[in-house]
Amino acid sequence: MAESRGIALRFGEGRISGVLATGLGVLSLLAVLCFRYPAWLTTADLRAVYPVPLLRAVLFAALLLALAFSALSLALSRRPALGLAGLAATGAAIALGGAWVETPEAVAKRQGLGLDWFVLDLLLLALVFVPLERAFARLKGQRVLRSGFATDLAHFFASHLLVQVTVLLTMAPAALLFRGVALAPLQSLVRAQPVALQVLEVVCVADLFQYAAHRLMHAVPLLWRFHAIHHSSREMDWLAGSRLHLVDILIVRAVSFLPLYALGFDETALLAYVLFVSFHAVWIHANWRFELRALAPWLVTPAFHHWHHAADAEAIDCNFAVHVPWLDRLFGTHHLPRGRWPAHYGIAGDPVPEGWATQVVWPFRR
Repeated sequence: MAESRGIALRFGEGRISGVLATGLGVLSLLAVLCFRYPAWLTTADLRAVYPVPLLRAVLFAALLLALAFSALSLALSRRPALGLAGLAATGAAIALGGAWVETPEAVAKRQGLGLDWFVLDLLLLALVFVPLERAFARLKGQRVLRSGFATDLAHFFASHLLVQVTVLLTMAPAALLFRGVALAPLQSLVRAQPVALQVLEVVCVADLFQYAAHRLMHAVPLLWRFHAIHHSSREMDWLAGSRLHLVDILIVRAVSFLPLYALGFDETALLAYVLFVSFHAVWIHANWRFELRALAPWLVTPAFHHWHHAADAEAIDCNFAVHVPWLDRLFGTHHLPRGRWPAHYGIAGDPVPEGWATQVVWPFRR
């Protein structure tokens, strides 16, 4: 595989501390804005369950760390841009109230943007997967801030910010198709099952429909233009899976949600599925060296999904399942050679340009 491109981070140069300062400073600033304007910037369903004292403590710790990393970066680096950026973002967060920022006593029950979900999810995933990839990387020379990282981060931001919109649009087809259909007896039978069994059923049923939608995205030229955005990443890591066009997200999720809506699974089972997907979808794109052969027949692993993203000729149009790989065995699209990983990722010829805004409009161009 070609040498990794991007920004090199080495100890003692002030770049690592500068990146940490800027990242924590910006996330802290966004968190403060969520506290100040919850009705406009946060998701209504999450507001009711937030442990606010704990979140304020985390915000306070993040502000302290951002200040410390800013000072360290300024002391070590000959180029103060990152340290100053971290200091500016942290200063703005503190000026707007910091960890003691006041929140409105009465919050309107409107559906706001998902800025809170973006901050929490990015922080948690980065804390889990960046150290894992550093410790167990398959491609040890691949950089954390690799080429395309900014594009993928922008996709991550946009999809989280519009989470309310995507949820509503995803549910709309199912609600229209099954409106007035008497499904209560079937749904009662489904909900009478143990929740653990329902979770397994949700994973399998959703992935069966997702498999079909996924194959269509590859087979239909018009749909492929949207899905090609996801396959344009030339390096795989925990953030690469976020590179998804909004149209791609809506089509695949809407098709996957149809049977879940019709069968009426318990909300606890659906919540467990959402939590599972949130981490599993990130993990299967990760720069992770273990093949996990014992797990591979039952659960999609990074080794399995990396072949789906391969530019190698042997791997074109294979491994469409996202959770359960036996679907590919059933339909003849399974490809997982022992002891080998793809030599290249992406699309031959690199037809998709970089940049979030460019990729949003690219499928609509002739």
